[in-house]
Amino acid sequence: MSTTSTTAAPAVAPGQEEAAQATPSLARRTLRVFTGNKLALTGVVVLLLLLAFSYLGPLVYSTEQVHTDLSQANLPPGSPGHPLGTTDLGYDMIGRLMVAGRTSLEIGLAAGLLATLFGTVYGAVAGYFGGWVDAAMMRITDAALAIPAMFLLVVVAAIITPSKGVLIMIIAAVAWLSPARLVRGEALSLRNREYVQAMRMMGGGGARAVFKHIVPNAVGTVIVNATFQVADAILYVSYLAFLGLSIPPPSADWGSMLSSGITYTQNGYWWLIFPPGIAIVLVVAAFNFIGDGLRDAFDVRLRK
Repeated sequence: MSTTSTTAAPAVAPGQEEAAQATPSLARRTLRVFTGNKLALTGVVVLLLLLAFSYLGPLVYSTEQVHTDLSQANLPPGSPGHPLGTTDLGYDMIGRLMVAGRTSLEIGLAAGLLATLFGTVYGAVAGYFGGWVDAAMMRITDAALAIPAMFLLVVVAAIITPSKGVLIMIIAAVAWLSPARLVRGEALSLRNREYVQAMRMMGGGGARAVFKHIVPNAVGTVIVNATFQVADAILYVSYLAFLGLSIPPPSADWGSMLSSGITYTQNGYWWLIFPPGIAIVLVVAAFNFIGDGLRDAFDVRLRK
């Protein structure tokens, strides 16, 4: 007498199959909404062009950006060997824009992402635990928001010799407040969801709730805010440089180039002002357009 043995298929928990099918569909809808935003796509293209210009440009267009040459100072655009002219210290303008672009983009990206990371964790902890923990943490945030950010930046930059690392830290130190408040609001809503309550009943701790449930479910808000934080950080770099608190030469950023060019405004040396000014406007506008596109893409109503 023979018996036939069959292997039972593993059971699928209710909702897992639907969730697995919905995730790619959700990603496609999100991408479709983002790519449907022409300004967002324009921002991506502009940002990629500026990154290529700053990092790949020196491989194609090599210039001397360390030693000054006052005999070549303030040459107008179209001069031999200098298509966009030279600066007040004799640096080739195109090469200087590349060097300054690397500094501005690196400080802006690093400071914006660092501020977003710290603010996200801070706000998630405050919102999840609530009570006196939330009250104490938010009072610290409110006190910091009461002090003008530019005042703090100027004071700290005047006390400490500016460098790339120092600028990243001091800009991030004043920029984390906004993402902290945003994520705290998300956490207050998410901590009462069923899956968070179920995790608590199963013995899960606060760290698991924050990093496995609160932060991942607030990722849309975090990503959108990160783009605006980077744009603001680049503007902060330009503000400080315009006030004379930039990285010492031979390094440069777009703000310091603009500050130096303002000195020669009455002499008609427009090429010292317009290129760095246009670069700042383009990169800030690009990040803002990308942020707007991401905000629309993560909006549930627009994904339907």
